[in-house]
Amino acid sequence: MKATLGSRLAVSLMAVAFGLSVASLANAQDSAGATANGTTQAAPTKAEKKAAQKAARQQARAKKNAELKKLEAAGYDPAKRDDATYPQDIQNAQKKAGIGQ
Repeated sequence: MKATLGSRLAVSLMAVAFGLSVASLANAQDSAGATANGTTQAAPTKAEKKAAQKAARQQARAKKNAELKKLEAAGYDPAKRDDATYPQDIQNAQKKAGIGQ
């Protein structure tokens, strides 16, 4: 089996390109963990992630409940099941409360 010069050159170029891409990925991973002052920062633990997610959920729930209270104070009644006027009455309450504009 005799390989032509073109196929040898193509294989050599592919090997060089692969080597360069692997080297650049390894370098990118090394520098991704470094902060601006050159030290590495540990990834948050599972418990820290869970605590952050819980705090975010509580904050979102508090915001949603505060908005609902403002809408109810502006005359919106979520318990009232009148589907014929639903979009209009919540939009009126949003205008009155200054929410969602």
